[in-house]
Amino acid sequence: MRIVIQRVSSAKVEVGGELISSIGRGLFVLIGISRTDAKPDADFMRKKILKSKYFEDESKKLWSKSVVDLGLELLLVSQFTLYANLGKGNRPDFHRAMPSAQSRDFYEQFVEDIRKDYDFLKVKTGKFGHESVCTIVNEGPCTIQIDSRDHIKDPAQSNP
Repeated sequence: MRIVIQRVSSAKVEVGGELISSIGRGLFVLIGISRTDAKPDADFMRKKILKSKYFEDESKKLWSKSVVDLGLELLLVSQFTLYANLGKGNRPDFHRAMPSAQSRDFYEQFVEDIRKDYDFLKVKTGKFGHESVCTIVNEGPCTIQIDSRDHIKDPAQSNP
């Protein structure tokens, strides 16, 4: 799995001019799922989203509090283009991304697991498989990319 986390003051997702989801302060997370991803990848990423320290504490010391510590919101958006390959030519190749039907189930389970570990009402999503307009107000700016294959030691769970 590959995710891009942005610390935001606000974020929203629209599809066809219709507001799908919006959040106040929290994390906007783009989620890419590769063909080889499995439960250990999802578990690792869930923990990184919920437990990593992206926010300041009461004394304004940055990198001290997690989204959970502060009770902030999450907006999770599926993003197969995170697995684009431009190694040959100028047209992106997405063969490393998990096929749509399979990735929908994987993504929905991932979201459900995050909602179980956190406050269901604070976890919002985009609309899977739809062309979306995402508007964010990035705080910092703070943008962090994490790839599970860089951290999971079991070679069977490694992405190509």
